[in-house]
Amino acid sequence: MSKYEFLLRISMLGHGKLAIFKKLGQFFVSGLPNQIKDVPFLLEKLGLSKTQQTHCLSISYLHFEPVLNWLNNSCPPRSLIAYCDLHYPALLKQISSPPIFLFVMGNAQLLSSPQIAMVGSREFSEYGAQWGRYFAGELAINGLTITSGLALGLDAICHRGALEVSGDTIAVLGSGLAKIAPTSNLKLAQDILAQNGALVSEFLPFENARAAYFPRRNRIISGLSLGTFVVEASEKSGSLITARYAIEQNRDVFALPGDIDNQNCSGTHYLIKQGAYLVTQPIDILEHYNGYLSTMVRQEKKQHDDSILYPEIFAVIHHQPIAVDVIASLVDLPIPELTSKLLEMEIAGLIMTVTGGFIRTRIR
Repeated sequence: MSKYEFLLRISMLGHGKLAIFKKLGQFFVSGLPNQIKDVPFLLEKLGLSKTQQTHCLSISYLHFEPVLNWLNNSCPPRSLIAYCDLHYPALLKQISSPPIFLFVMGNAQLLSSPQIAMVGSREFSEYGAQWGRYFAGELAINGLTITSGLALGLDAICHRGALEVSGDTIAVLGSGLAKIAPTSNLKLAQDILAQNGALVSEFLPFENARAAYFPRRNRIISGLSLGTFVVEASEKSGSLITARYAIEQNRDVFALPGDIDNQNCSGTHYLIKQGAYLVTQPIDILEHYNGYLSTMVRQEKKQHDDSILYPEIFAVIHHQPIAVDVIASLVDLPIPELTSKLLEMEIAGLIMTVTGGFIRTRIR
């Protein structure tokens, strides 16, 4: 039985699933193999009752086939990260109700990068749009992945702000990844994937968006992130749900102040009164996380240099070492040609060689 089918079958067991996934992680410290040879034996070792074992094995393969077929389609890259996997994001594992699954389209490595959640209202002012785009770009340039919810309004603006400077961004959805919602942001989702970003959901790929799913999505947005930055929000905005999750998860909360007579800022002002960090410039956030970033440009404003040498290669190199053969497969270049370009980038001071491959030497 394939790893993915086995994990999907375990997920059907109902109450107590997380404990089973924790046991799987203890049994397979190097990661679950791609093929499970003796499923009944493993189910018994996991402590499943006879009834649970029978239920797990009796579900028809046809029930899982659409999901497995979706996962096997590699364009764009798709993966299922389970709680028991080595690559499950460490910060997300710390929250009180971590998802047992993360379905990912695109660059799954980004889930373990230093992230800042940027959220705001669907109904926004020009003030919110201007500063949301600015902060997203500046934070992305300085090495933080911008994580948001692909929602209409400021979520979308923050994703765009990161993309405009070739930064990294992750969209966490309140639907399955084969049912991207809202459909008006489908082009944005495609652009995120085209620029080596990631789309993430805990829901099965063909699950439609539901109102009850969005608060669940919000806990993942904050759970993946070092902190949550609320750009502009009224007191009734769903963005405050994300901020509340961040507080419960012992993460930082940042808020941008606005005009006192702007109802769109009443939520951010409330957060500041409750102890959120008041933010007026990107450095206010960056200085909290300089330990997570390889370098940090300490200045109020930075002139953006749009002419990055070989941007398609630079986009896949981050602050964790990546091997030459992995880069070659991601950018579809022969290794001899790639090696020559990497040398030029190293001479230009963009990247450096370390044990395990290449990393960025400065934040762009």
